[in-house]
Amino acid sequence: MPLFSWFAPLARWARALPAFLPFAAPRELLQSQALRFENRTHQVGSFVLEWAGTGWNTASLRIRHPDSPTTCWESVPGQPFLFAAEGREEVRERHGMFRVRERLLARTFVQTVEALEASPDALILRGTLRDEAWAVPYEMSFRAAGHRTLRFAGRVEHPRANRLFLRFATDPGERFFGFGEQFTYFDVRGRKLPVWVSEQGIGRGLQPLTWLLDLLAGSGGSWHTTYAPVPHFVSSRLRSLALDNSEYAAFDLQAAERAEIEVFATEVRGHIYAGRTPLDLIREHSAVAGRMRALPDWIHAGAVVGMQGGTERVRSVWRQLERLGVPIAAFWLQDWVGRRLTAFGKQLWWNWELDGEHYPMWEELLSELDAKGIRVLTYVNPFLVDVSGQKPHRRNLFQEARERGFLVRRADGEPYLLQVTTFPAGLLDLTNPEARRWMIGVLQENVLGAGASGWMADFGEGLPYDAVLASGDPKAFHNLYPVEWARLNREAIEASGRGEDAVFFTRAGFTQSPRFSTLFWLGDQLVSWDRYDGMRSAIVGLLSSGLSGFAFQHGDIGGYTTINVPLLRYRRSPELLFRWMELGAFQVVFRTHEGNLPEANHQFYSDEQSLTHFRDCARLHAAWYEYRKRLIREAAESGAPVCRHLFLHYPDDPRTWELTYEEFLIGPDLLVAPVSEAGTKRVPVYLPAGRWVHLWSGTVHDGPLDLDVAAPVGQPAVFYRAGSQVGKEMTAALDLPQPARVPPRAPDGISARD
Repeated sequence: MPLFSWFAPLARWARALPAFLPFAAPRELLQSQALRFENRTHQVGSFVLEWAGTGWNTASLRIRHPDSPTTCWESVPGQPFLFAAEGREEVRERHGMFRVRERLLARTFVQTVEALEASPDALILRGTLRDEAWAVPYEMSFRAAGHRTLRFAGRVEHPRANRLFLRFATDPGERFFGFGEQFTYFDVRGRKLPVWVSEQGIGRGLQPLTWLLDLLAGSGGSWHTTYAPVPHFVSSRLRSLALDNSEYAAFDLQAAERAEIEVFATEVRGHIYAGRTPLDLIREHSAVAGRMRALPDWIHAGAVVGMQGGTERVRSVWRQLERLGVPIAAFWLQDWVGRRLTAFGKQLWWNWELDGEHYPMWEELLSELDAKGIRVLTYVNPFLVDVSGQKPHRRNLFQEARERGFLVRRADGEPYLLQVTTFPAGLLDLTNPEARRWMIGVLQENVLGAGASGWMADFGEGLPYDAVLASGDPKAFHNLYPVEWARLNREAIEASGRGEDAVFFTRAGFTQSPRFSTLFWLGDQLVSWDRYDGMRSAIVGLLSSGLSGFAFQHGDIGGYTTINVPLLRYRRSPELLFRWMELGAFQVVFRTHEGNLPEANHQFYSDEQSLTHFRDCARLHAAWYEYRKRLIREAAESGAPVCRHLFLHYPDDPRTWELTYEEFLIGPDLLVAPVSEAGTKRVPVYLPAGRWVHLWSGTVHDGPLDLDVAAPVGQPAVFYRAGSQVGKEMTAALDLPQPARVPPRAPDGISARD
């Protein structure tokens, strides 16, 4: 065979190869036609957009703002910042877990800028994205959306294009934080992060558990699976960007000098923020996405006691707590609808009405609790289960919804029944206005009407990729489903006149969830210490979500997922529960959970020592009540989270960039280093710049400083800023020593940044 016969297909393969590479191919070019890149600047609102460089190999678009210490955004010199592609994805779902596999069939590699339209409030670029095989017209616009917010949108029109990529320059040492609720890494630099609402999975990399769960149920999870991802970051260089897209997206942060965002859409939309500090950037993002409203005082004035078992069981535990003088805000009774036994443990009947047999004398119980200032919370989710022939009921909500066409459907028009652990359930179609009104009525009549002051609004992450909805595209609505679920719950309490008093807490979420949710919780952690799916992962989720506006976040004390089978046992130990109580004492809400197998777990009521420790931690939580109220008001005004990663106040201190679960701040004035390892009675603590007082001893330290701190059970490593109001309040409430000594003041210039 002649040599050229081999060369032709080889050349075609070589030309196609760049379409499957994640980053720059040698022929990627940013070109200009009828436009010169001669350091032209354009004022768009308060932002300055400038072309830097004079040729195709050096030209870049830079975005600056006078309030930002660095360039807000910059394209890679000489390289396109917008790419179009044709792709094909394969999406598999099991038990709310999604696996997305993608193949790129073609991708552009040359971007031309052919026209520019400038005005005081906008800059619009037009041109072509091309490869040898196709040419795709595009438009890229930048518009002022506020003093420190710039809106961008890139769009293409081509029958083959169904993907867009946005590329931008990064510094080699730049770190990337945020992305909603991330459980494994606080800094995701060096990784490719999908943004897709999903069950978090069981194990999430903890072996052999993850492997077994994937094998048996496809639900082991991985480092990036999360209930509440958000396409938004804050970097160590104080750059911040958020997408408005709800379609599947992925942030590729693997390269040293550039990053790339892919969206499964023909338009990429979002915002670029400017600010002097991380809290400035959170303020700007939360102004766009929506801020959480201040919590009512009652929900965080005492412990929220998670209980199951019926009326007499609640009374029995309540008597023990009363005897010890435990401050109680509410009893959370998730089994108010009745319990069912499945292979996963004790679960609920998802037919949202009171089970009077399981909770006899319900009204009397609520009246007794109310007389002591104690509320009752319940549980709901957007699934419905057919209870015909299985359970006594007043209304069969599944049948009502099915007959009226209120459930998500398959292509054949039948309800899309999803397997939840061992039973099928129908999912409410939140794109159907009539279905929404019907469900709001259910919440008002059956939940609020039953005397509840709030509820866990569970799930929201399981809308199938191939579902049929009353309106809209399920691929774009999937990430929006938990937002609309939270909106529905908010509408129910506001329509009842309880908008400022009732509280519901959600686990699934997306960009605008803080606008509607009253409170978040971290979902279903394993009853273990590990960083994959245990206590440590809960701390990472607590801190990462705060950067995207999830200001009021908390977790199940002791974890939830319990596994009690031979050779694979994860059961809550007394030590784990005690340390998780100490962690819970420094979250916005102090709430317990018995777990899916209550009898296999150690509980706060298991013995006198556990009850006493529970009381002490509830009192520790109460000791910073006034400070918590101040932080809650601040969050409603600025989006700043109650629990904060140290980076938020010390962005110039690279030591803080390395922290994940080891320690965190509450506001600017409390620092907590929780014990998150079995058998540990001392913890290493990094005190940042400032003067810090050890809560239990009153010893004063000047930071920055590394310490090895004693942390026996009952005395977690806690420090307060010297002279702070919260320090005075906590030492008085707990009858603790005042600062024991006052060393010379630290040099100027090392105090915390606000």
